[in-house]
Amino acid sequence: VQLQASGGGLVQAGGSLRLSCVASERWSANYAMGWFRQAPGKEREFVAAINWSGITTNYADSVKGRFTISRDNAKNSVSLQMNSLKPEDAAVYYCAIGRNSRGSRYLPPPSGANEYEYWGQGTLVTVSS
Repeated sequence: VQLQASGGGLVQAGGSLRLSCVASERWSANYAMGWFRQAPGKEREFVAAINWSGITTNYADSVKGRFTISRDNAKNSVSLQMNSLKPEDAAVYYCAIGRNSRGSRYLPPPSGANEYEYWGQGTLVTVSS
């Protein structure tokens, strides 16, 4: 499976960006999808995730209330709306597909990177202060 992320760019602090990720395979609709980010010199960190049904989401504390994850299973896609961006949000953002399929419609999506099997190439977000 291929994951194509897009939507990154340069934005001023306080601005917004919308990232999108499209999976090449329809079976991705049966799996949680997540966004992670990695800034220079730092470990990859969890940002947000959404379970296969789209009902349950999970956010890192640092982005709660500012970022919103959503998915469109008909389009094999997941999006991340990022508002009120801060300089510390600057990073390469990666989308990923979880390892375990389906489960309860309300099952919370995982936040650990090792619980995701397929990764996109990343899209760069730069936030100027």
